[in-house]
Amino acid sequence: MSANVEYLKETGSASISIDEEVTESVQDILEEVRKRGDEAVREFTEKFDGISRDQLQVSDEEIEAATDELSNTERETIDNTIKNVRRFHEEQRKHIEGFEQEFQEGIHLGQRIVPIKSAGTYVPGGRHPLVAAPAMSIVPAKVADVDRIVTCAPPQEDGTIQAAQLYAMDRSGADEIYCIGGAQAIGAMAYGTDSVSEVAKVTGPGNVFVTEAKRQVFGHVGIDFLAGPSEVLILTDETADPELVATDLLAQAEHDPNSRPILVSTDRETAEAAVDAFHEQLPELRTANVAKECWENNGEAVIAETMKDAIKVVNDYAIEHLQVMIDEPRSIVADLYNYGSLFLGDYSPVVFGDKAVGTNHSLPTLEVAKYSGGIWVGTYLKTLTHQEATAEGAARIAPWAAKICELEGTHAHQLSAEARFQEDISPNHGPSGS
Repeated sequence: MSANVEYLKETGSASISIDEEVTESVQDILEEVRKRGDEAVREFTEKFDGISRDQLQVSDEEIEAATDELSNTERETIDNTIKNVRRFHEEQRKHIEGFEQEFQEGIHLGQRIVPIKSAGTYVPGGRHPLVAAPAMSIVPAKVADVDRIVTCAPPQEDGTIQAAQLYAMDRSGADEIYCIGGAQAIGAMAYGTDSVSEVAKVTGPGNVFVTEAKRQVFGHVGIDFLAGPSEVLILTDETADPELVATDLLAQAEHDPNSRPILVSTDRETAEAAVDAFHEQLPELRTANVAKECWENNGEAVIAETMKDAIKVVNDYAIEHLQVMIDEPRSIVADLYNYGSLFLGDYSPVVFGDKAVGTNHSLPTLEVAKYSGGIWVGTYLKTLTHQEATAEGAARIAPWAAKICELEGTHAHQLSAEARFQEDISPNHGPSGS
């Protein structure tokens, strides 16, 4: 790190590290699900969740019961998030286009944007069942026009999916909902069982067992990405309100003891005041124990001498949520390129993106933002290319193709190209000696 950067509090770099015991356990679960299907899924559901269900698929009656359990205000709140997520992803879809054009005389090339046929989405349970999560994985698939959308979520103690989550899954557009959690859910969607037909791609966040299961099934099916605990980096200068910065750091810290709340500032006084405010506000939280452990284990505070130094730090972190609370946040947007989602100014906290505004909250963590973004409508689309040549167009391109094949020593390929030669048509600037 540059000499112009000082750590007030440092915990070290993060990476996806999964214990060998977890890897082996997940491998065993997936193998059993692959071999024994529903029988294995039921056994693992009983073993890990303490729940026995005859029917893995959630019934219409269960969905109706969940709907009735919610108040009108609760349903309206969920519907609002789904509406906003749908509007944003519909706009994304409008900007993904196919094309076809004649690149050379007689040579037409193009691409088509085609949805995958089936998708499996996982919705985590855990400490705080995420009610906005179903919209983030299901709605983009729906907007992409995926034929069949399967959703899995773990059971509660009463053997059902949490009511608000279940309502959100149904309203977001899931075609099939299964009360299955953990690695066995990923295995069921990836390999198929008597109850769950296999899908083409599995998406959505989860705990370490879910993440490891996605890693192990990748190749047999597609996945979105491997995600770790949630992260935020707040970039400030001397104009930031320390109390507000602290509030937003706490919002991240309450997620999980393994979450990462990070503060980067060009002003020492602001940074120190924000850290002090963090500790002053902490006792007021109902989730104080989690937030305190998170900050002690993973919280970081960094002082950068200049904004240029700070931007370098930010890009090096490649953080999931990047919140910019400086005098003119838009002035540095062009310099920021490694992040999952960007939140500009005092009035754009991460909670808006996570819960209500419409952008997707399933985002890359642990520096995955250096090479990938989060779930979007394109997660469920394929870009397929095509080509068509006339006899004359083929005759023009064939000598070039044949020469490449000659250089490679791929003789049958060369003959295939030469079969399109025409004596009366000469190549357009073809290779010498063709």
